[in-house]
Amino acid sequence: MNLVDSSGWLEYFADGKNAKFFAPALEDIENLIIPTICLLEVFKRILQQRTEDEALRAVATMQQGNVVTLDVPISLVAAKLSYDLKLPLADSVILATARAFDAVIWTQDADFKGITGVKFIEHKMGS
Repeated sequence: MNLVDSSGWLEYFADGKNAKFFAPALEDIENLIIPTICLLEVFKRILQQRTEDEALRAVATMQQGNVVTLDVPISLVAAKLSYDLKLPLADSVILATARAFDAVIWTQDADFKGITGVKFIEHKMGS
């Protein structure tokens, strides 16, 4: 299973310099899980930068994968991971979700750098 974090989705939608890195995971819909926190982050960011219609289209595309809601077990694991690894809230939810589904996280978010089960690529500025 694969989980592309919000930074990866945004890079892919913007056809940024790292978009090709994320394409294999994003295009393998059957093996793609999407935490609801990623829907929130992507929708909010595109809404800030573009239009509500574009944000809604992005979320519709994301929902083609397997959407995972934040439940009690994942939230408790996320809280522990946030505490232990000093991760921001959204990142801890993403990591806990990935671990619950034995998924690899694909990201360019430096908060995940060096964490087991993560495919990390340095963010390249510009599109």
